[in-house]
Amino acid sequence: MMPDDAFHVYDTTLRDGAQQEGLSLTVADKLAIARRLDEFGVGFIEGGWPGAIPKDTEFFRRARTELQLKHARLAAFGSTRRADTAAADDPQVAALRESGAPVVTLVAKSHERHVRLALRTTLAENLAMIADTVSHLRAEGQRVFLDAEHFFDGYRSDPDYALEVVRAAVEAGADLVALCDTNGGMLPGEIGDVVAAVSAATGARLGIHCHDDTACAVANTLMAVAAGATHVQGTANGYGERAGNANLFSVVAGLQLKQGREVLPTGCLPEMSRVAHAISEVTNVIPGTHQPYVGYSAFAHKAGLHASAVKVDPMLYQHIDPALVGNDMRMLVSDMAGRASVEIKGKQLGYDLSEDKATVSRVVERVKDLEARGFTFEAADASFELLLRDELAGERLRHFQVESWRVIVERRTGGEVVSEATVKLHAKGERIVATGEGNGPVNALDNALRLALERLYPELARLELADYKVRILEGSHGTGAVTRVLIESGDGSGSPSGTWSTVGVHENIIAASWHALEEAVTYALLGAGHHPGEQG
Repeated sequence: MMPDDAFHVYDTTLRDGAQQEGLSLTVADKLAIARRLDEFGVGFIEGGWPGAIPKDTEFFRRARTELQLKHARLAAFGSTRRADTAAADDPQVAALRESGAPVVTLVAKSHERHVRLALRTTLAENLAMIADTVSHLRAEGQRVFLDAEHFFDGYRSDPDYALEVVRAAVEAGADLVALCDTNGGMLPGEIGDVVAAVSAATGARLGIHCHDDTACAVANTLMAVAAGATHVQGTANGYGERAGNANLFSVVAGLQLKQGREVLPTGCLPEMSRVAHAISEVTNVIPGTHQPYVGYSAFAHKAGLHASAVKVDPMLYQHIDPALVGNDMRMLVSDMAGRASVEIKGKQLGYDLSEDKATVSRVVERVKDLEARGFTFEAADASFELLLRDELAGERLRHFQVESWRVIVERRTGGEVVSEATVKLHAKGERIVATGEGNGPVNALDNALRLALERLYPELARLELADYKVRILEGSHGTGAVTRVLIESGDGSGSPSGTWSTVGVHENIIAASWHALEEAVTYALLGAGHHPGEQG
């Protein structure tokens, strides 16, 4: 079910969020994040700038067949036509038209100095560029939103011209105009005053797009809504250039839990913590421990006055029930694990644990122990499902038993570096020894493991290692610090349901990688219908 169009939750992680320093997304990453955002229930996902960025053009091409969105619509981002060029003849406008996106978000200058100095055109031509591009795309059947760039600075400099930009867009057929605090310098009071004034002067439907350079992006967004905006833009975890964008998770929680606005489809808000952490794993950006609502420490309580009060009534020191956002309260003295998170993940994977308290307790304890050692299951659903299946069965369920493995890395004459791995294991009553080569230790281990099992399980020939991420975890081990490896695998089908992620943790990066590889293969065999211990 699509959200009510009366209020928009619009995510720009894949475009504006990707401008964060040190963040680089592949097309596969963007598709994975889009699926997570759709699970969260956002109304619109801005996929990028087709025609200007090849990776974004490829994203929209692949999205047509690889994204089956339940809640969100895709939006393509781009600029108005160039000066003195008809919109129908502008190649950048053509790329937006041909993207296949049902919505186009156009960025336009609303600050008169930017028009003169950056666009190097006249104020009148800028208005014509806006009107021509909007009307052209509307005539082609696409819905159009307009991002009025540098609006608040422009309104401060020349309010009459800033208002003309809004009117030009709406009169040409734009659904709404998002007022952008592009430099992030505004404070809540001024944001509210300007949004109210623009609404009164134009009667236009308004949105808000804030950056966090004054640490007020979320507050500014909420203030804009209070002043009449019905379209909010932000990014997952506040990703973005400089200090980042408005954190969409905090914005949505504020609107829904504090103001009673049902801005997401029913049942989506409890997915927020899971989605936030899963996106962190895809971006390989360490999650903010103290991030509001979804941070690991957002509902953590230390010993002393707080702890004793919380034992009596958790709400004495919590502003909301953390389960509302898929998080969990933690007592740091006992390091309570996340029962709500375990149940939510189990339900997502098809296991109803609501009546099986004993299994939930065992899973919670195992998750608590493993996460203390560096594991994470937020973006490794396959590893979590294997853990859950083991607890439900009361034993470790695997299709093969590993006797040993080893890897040799050899630098040959001429500078070529080759890795060779040998794996010894037992499966279906046989002892198997297999050797594989690869361009690195992990690739060699992957090849050796599959060679060992492919005769017994031919389906493994289709198994693909799609992504490999490494994170050195904080600690006091110096060069012997604990390493976490996250591996994404696929069955070669190209279907979103045909991919899964597994996690491994060890002081040795190869050992951590092996653990994740072993679980990836086990999960593949389960998915193919093979049950552990079968002999046929």
